[in-house]
Amino acid sequence: MPIDFKKTERELYAPGTKPGIVDVPEMIYIAADGRGDPNTTKEYPAAVEALYSLSYAIKMSYKSGNAPQGYYEHVVPPLEGFWTVDGDAFCGDGAIADKSKFAWTSCIRQPAFVTQRVLEWARDAVAKKKPALDLSGVYLWTFTEGLCAQIMHIGSYDAEPATIQTLTAFIQESGCKTDICGIRRHHEIYLGDPRKTAPEKLKTVIRYPIVRSEGK
Repeated sequence: MPIDFKKTERELYAPGTKPGIVDVPEMIYIAADGRGDPNTTKEYPAAVEALYSLSYAIKMSYKSGNAPQGYYEHVVPPLEGFWTVDGDAFCGDGAIADKSKFAWTSCIRQPAFVTQRVLEWARDAVAKKKPALDLSGVYLWTFTEGLCAQIMHIGSYDAEPATIQTLTAFIQESGCKTDICGIRRHHEIYLGDPRKTAPEKLKTVIRYPIVRSEGK
């Protein structure tokens, strides 16, 4: 049975519509950085295609006899995004008037056996099948997110501000503070495919890094 992180680590991928606190351990991702409105820029869908193509090449490597050391069958995890706006924190009520100012890191989690060597093998394999696809911006990223508050948002991406307000109110009521700065950013995990799912039924984990207030 392939390992599915969404099932084995439900506390990270299946929060309720009421916020909660989670301590996120170190994870390995393949990632790509970019800027601009994800709905209009060509850079964003190209990055997403590159990430999925590489992830599936790694997943299916055993079929060509190229499974890396420590390989195990797994379900490709969902797409994730870390967001800022022109170098500033994407926080507050979550309402962004000008999406062209977004700066983002899109990523897909990888099993622990994925190394730089494995990524380079996958890059070569995908390049042979999709020579027009730009894979040069994809990199291996190891990140420990740490203490966070999170909530499940159900609905369109444009409807996120109300859910974010609920999350930030919970953070304050819990005696914590939002700690969006530097590499700790507004984080989303996309559990639905907007190409196949009605906007009102999309599920997105929204996660904010936090620190406990002094004395709490």
